[in-house]
Amino acid sequence: MIAITGAAGFIGSNLAHRLSTSGRELILVDHPLTAATAVNWAGLGRFRFVPMERFLTDLERGEGRGIEAVFHLGACSSTTETDWDFLAENNVGYTRALWTWCAAEGRPFLYASSAATYGDGSKGFSDRTPPTELEPMNLYGKSKNDFDIWALDEIAADRPRPPVWAGLKFFNVYGPRETHKGKMASVVWHARRQILETGEVRLFRSNDPAYPDGGQRRDFVFVEDCIDHMLWLWANPDASGIYNSGTGTSRTFLDLVHAVFTALEREPRVQFIDMPPELGKQYQNYTQADMGKLREAGFAGVPTPLEEGVRRALAWPDAPAIAPAR
Repeated sequence: MIAITGAAGFIGSNLAHRLSTSGRELILVDHPLTAATAVNWAGLGRFRFVPMERFLTDLERGEGRGIEAVFHLGACSSTTETDWDFLAENNVGYTRALWTWCAAEGRPFLYASSAATYGDGSKGFSDRTPPTELEPMNLYGKSKNDFDIWALDEIAADRPRPPVWAGLKFFNVYGPRETHKGKMASVVWHARRQILETGEVRLFRSNDPAYPDGGQRRDFVFVEDCIDHMLWLWANPDASGIYNSGTGTSRTFLDLVHAVFTALEREPRVQFIDMPPELGKQYQNYTQADMGKLREAGFAGVPTPLEEGVRRALAWPDAPAIAPAR
C-alpha cells in the first residue's frame, strides 16, 4: 500500500492515478471530500480513504504496517494565509509527525516543499542553497522552508531518518485535475475560463521596469513531470535530499496564454490590468528552477514542452463546462 496525503488535491490526485495504473492499493488521505474534489478520484482502482485528522492517530495505533511509502502532498498552500499558528501546526507539525513515523518504521517519505521558499529570487533558485539562507516572502513559503531546515537538522544530527526521503520544491505546476482549486488554480485554467467566458485573457501589468507587460517569467512545469521526479527519487535512495521540481526553463506569461489560445483554437486577445498593491509586495517576476542537482543525481527525464503540456491539460475531461463567448 502507498499512502498519499493531499490525495484529493491537484498533484496528489494525479500521483494517485499514476500509481493506480500499476495495480497498487492506495491509502488516500485528505480532508472530507467535496463534490469538486471527489471527481479527481474517478476511475481509480483499489483505494481506501482516510480523513487527514485521523491518519496520524491510525499510524500511532499501529495501523500503518502495510504501508510501503508515504507521499506527503497535503498542506495549506494559500500564499495569502496570515494565521501562522495554523500553518505551523498544519504544514510543519504534521509533516514532522509523518517524518518521525517513517523514520521509526523504515518507510520512504517524500514530501512537498515549494519554490515559494526562494522568496523574491534575489538569491537564485538553486536547491543547493541552504534553506537557512533563504527568505520566503509569505508565511506559506516560511512554513515550507522551516520544515526543510528541520529535516536537514535531523540529518546533520544523525537522528533517525526515513531510509529514502526527498523534499520537492514544486515550481509553477499545471495540468489536469486542478479545477477544484478555484483562485489558486494555475494560470492555464484561469486563462481557459476567461477565454471561454469573454474571449480574452487578463494579465497583470508589470510592476518592474525590467519586465514588459506579460513578460514576467515563470518555470511552468507539467504535473506529470513532477510525478516523474517523485517516483524516480523514491526508486533511488542514494539520492535522498531536497530537490527542485521544474523544467529548468522560464517562459513568459504571454507564452503561456498564447499556448492556451492555440489549444482552444482561438485568436489571442490579451488585456493588461493593474496588479493589486498587496499582491505586488510578494510577486515573483521571475522563477527558473536550477535542475542541475537532480540531473547530477541521475535523473534523465526530458521536461514536457509548455505548448504540449497546455494542450494535454486542456484536453482533459475534468475542465469545467463554460458557455463559449459570443
